[in-house]
Amino acid sequence: MRLIAKANDDHPYAERIAAEYGFTLADDVPAGELTLKAEDGRLFLTDGELSMCGDFSRILPRTQKGRLAEELLIKAAKRKMFGEHAVAVDATAGLGEDSFLLAAAGFEVRLYEYDPVIAALLADALRRARKDAVMKEAAERMTLYREDSVSAMKELPEKPDVVLLDPMFPERHKSALIKKKFQLLQQLERPCGEEEELFDAAVQAGPHRILVKRPLKGPLLAGRRPDYSLSGKAIRYDCYIFA
Repeated sequence: MRLIAKANDDHPYAERIAAEYGFTLADDVPAGELTLKAEDGRLFLTDGELSMCGDFSRILPRTQKGRLAEELLIKAAKRKMFGEHAVAVDATAGLGEDSFLLAAAGFEVRLYEYDPVIAALLADALRRARKDAVMKEAAERMTLYREDSVSAMKELPEKPDVVLLDPMFPERHKSALIKKKFQLLQQLERPCGEEEELFDAAVQAGPHRILVKRPLKGPLLAGRRPDYSLSGKAIRYDCYIFA
């Protein structure tokens, strides 16, 4: 992946990110090539037409008192069931918006993202959120791990209370509901081809519950029937309960 910087002030940041993630620094890239761009103190993914960055500020209204408790994810996670130190694992973190909701609800969240480009975008969003007076508290409850969650969940330092799974699958490529900017991420993410391994690793982590995020009419993950599901207009959470 090539990384370019558009302003002098952004060059030191671009150099650090390139070194940390193994990206190639470039002055420019051919039109249409998927690339990262450091600009105005942010990291963007762009193909020359579409552009996006990690940004938790857009979901801040959903974390406001009264609204957060009505989020399907928060209803499914049942934070109040657990003690003062509640731990959630987001095994398929992506850009971390679901993790941010969990953190806002009081969970300490371990985020796993194997793709270096998506991980860099997520790390950039976390960096900026930790400097923001409103987002700082939730962001500081979030820890990003750039590794494969299937392996990591077999060796967690403690059993989590909740494991969240939101694996990509092929049907999403055909959905008219996907916003155009997320088509950029689809060029990076591979559909989940090892559903049973992912689910089994989540079980092995020893959580009290596993939550699987699905499109409303999407298939069950690995064919596993949940204990119950919570459904909204476009998505549902399949909930698996363990003692």
